[in-house]
Amino acid sequence: MEAIINLLIQAIAGGAGGNAVGKGIKNLSLGSAGDTIAGAIGGVGGGQILGALIPAIAGAAEGGGVDIGSIIAQIIGSGAGGAILTAAAGAIKNAMSK
Repeated sequence: MEAIINLLIQAIAGGAGGNAVGKGIKNLSLGSAGDTIAGAIGGVGGGQILGALIPAIAGAAEGGGVDIGSIIAQIIGSGAGGAILTAAAGAIKNAMSK
């Protein structure tokens, strides 16, 4: 159950990060849907990498519940992962269209 919660947090935060980049840097935008999809994929990827590097972020606290610190860390890491993937995909799209 905790794995599903982690994936949802990562996808939502990544989608938000992707949309933030799309709105902030117009020439890297993939459109609303593209920003959201690329951001969600980047968020899940970034969250999984972050969880592998720092295992305490990946799951529950020692007591078996979901730790607020790990949730905040996942939101930050996944948002950054979503933003990075969206920006990279937008830059590649722009380079290929020239």
